Order: sequence, then C-alpha cells, then structure tokens
Amino acid sequence: MTLNVRGFAAHSADAPLAPHNFVRRDPRDTDVVIDILYCGVCHSDIHQARNEWHQSIYPMVPGHEIIGRVKQVGAKVKGFSVGDTVGVGCMVDSCQHCESCAESLEQYCEEGATMTYNSHDRHDNMMTYGGYSEQIVVSEKFVLRVSEKLDITSAAPLLCAGITTYSPLKHWKVGKGHKVAIVGLGGLGHMGLKFAKALGADVTLFTRSKGKEQEAYRLGADHVVLSTDAEQMAAVKSHFDFILDTVPNPHDLNPYLETLKRDGTHILVGLIEPIEPALHSGKLVMGRKTVAGSLIGGIAETQEMLDFCAEHDISCDVEMIDMQDINGAYERMLKSDVKYRFVVDMASLKNAQ
Repeated sequence: MTLNVRGFAAHSADAPLAPHNFVRRDPRDTDVVIDILYCGVCHSDIHQARNEWHQSIYPMVPGHEIIGRVKQVGAKVKGFSVGDTVGVGCMVDSCQHCESCAESLEQYCEEGATMTYNSHDRHDNMMTYGGYSEQIVVSEKFVLRVSEKLDITSAAPLLCAGITTYSPLKHWKVGKGHKVAIVGLGGLGHMGLKFAKALGADVTLFTRSKGKEQEAYRLGADHVVLSTDAEQMAAVKSHFDFILDTVPNPHDLNPYLETLKRDGTHILVGLIEPIEPALHSGKLVMGRKTVAGSLIGGIAETQEMLDFCAEHDISCDVEMIDMQDINGAYERMLKSDVKYRFVVDMASLKNAQ
C-alpha cells in the first residue's frame, strides 16, 4: 500500500508553504520507512520553493536534512532495524552502475542522482518529496546511521551543510600545516570553520562585517580578516593554501585569489550561478592557482562525516522552529537572521491546520 503522509508544500513560486497531504510509494523490499523527527532548513529549499533555479515542480515538499527513526524495513534490508536513529541527506538514489557511482561518488552520478525532493523516482517515476513531512521512504543504500553520541536535535544540517563543507576539505586533503580561509559565516561557513579546525588546519574567517571576531573564534577560527579592509587583505597576500567559499550569491572572487599561495585552490560550495564580476585570468596564470567547485559527498563519505562529528563532538548551531513557522524562517534566512541553521521539530506538524 502507498503511504498517506502529511507535510508542508510549496504550490507555486510565489505562494507561502502550507499544509499538504500527499502519497508516498509502497515500500519496496530494499526500502526503509522512517518517521521524521527533525528536518533542517537549507537555503536551497528557498531556491527550489521559489523556482529560482527554474526547475521546480509543484506541489513541492522541500527538506533534505533529515533525522528520523526507523518505523519499518523491507524484507531484504540488512543494515537497519526498527527503532534505529537514521539520517537522509540530499539524495535518495542513483544509477548505481556508472563510474562515479562505482567510486561511491553518487552525487556525481552520470545519469543524474535522484534527489530527496523535486525529482522523479527512477523506478516508478513518482515525484520525490522531502523532509517537511511526517514520514519518508528511502532505499537502504541511501540511509545513514546516526551515532548515539550525536545530539539529534542539531544533527540534521550535517546531512547537507555538514557534508558540503567536509567533502572538499577531505578531497583536497586539508590537514596540519595548511592555512585555510572560510568565506562567509552562515550555515555552511560555520561548519567549515569547525571541520577545518578539527582537521588540524590554521583557520581564518573572511567576513565583510565587523564584529564577528569573537563568534568566529568560538567556532574554531584562529584569525579573522575583514575582506573590505584593503590593509587587512594586503597582509594576507599569497598566504592561504585553500579558500572554502560558502557564499551563495554572486560576489567578486578576484580579491580572494590574491590571498592564495602559488598552487592554491579557491573552492566554491555555495555559488551555483555565473561568476560576477569575471575572473581575472592573470591572477590564476601567474600563480598556477585554481578555482574549483564541490557538491555534497557520496553516501560513504557522508557516513564518514557523521562518524567524524560523533568522534570530535561537532554539531551544527541551530535554532529550533515549528513547522508552522517555516515561511517566517525563510524570510529571516534571506536577512541572515539565524545562527546558523533552522531545524524544524516535526512533532509540531501534528498541530498544523
């Protein structure tokens, strides 16, 4: 039987999210049925709900930072049992046979990963619906174990904000002896500070706003540089091995490229839009510098990240909200009025009208 589920959905690009009843697929033998406890609110939820990426399908139930408890497992499920605490991130399936999938890089699936929401199931073509809901059905291969050491009230954003910053730091083998700068102090940026510090790097926060020093130090920064101050920027010229850029809006990369060492890398994880203004190629050519991009991580790496967080006592700084407050939360996010990620307590959905 298909599952009748309650949630909150966007019905058009300009409509507020509202209560919505919908149907999830009949669980397969390899599926895990999860009662959702908490769901993080990602900036990409706003992009998708408001069709800012021009690919939204309505009605849409956002949410891809999910912590829940296993309610039911299929006959062929071996890794999970009823009652387990689990997570679901940005993907719920992939082709499983391309080169990327074979290397546990499902996020780069050459046939396109099946995303947790606003995507079509590759087996039955049903729409996928996300974590702003009471239950979700996910293939066992895309369900993650959540350690008892993690605080489940703050763990949900690790499934996107966490892995988005952890994956590039691991890919570029950031560690002791490296000088790393984080651009932006938001949902992604504050996790980047925590991970870079835990990996042993010397960590700097680039910020355009004064007064963030103490907060940055609390989160793991060793230094803070005001990027609008020419003197401070000149002091870190040719200084960094890596820059992790978490800003989601178009911004000038050229001043930051000046602060990279020869062979340094500027990694974009927040921006999925044209780079404006244009890059000055001389800044790259004269120092053999690189501008690179990184998405989330694969399932194996996401599990590694969750285990790393449990081992190093790393969590996301969150503000808990009720599902009914989601539209106000979106507006606050656009004003950067959250430290640093909203998480919806899905128990509040029971009171939604």
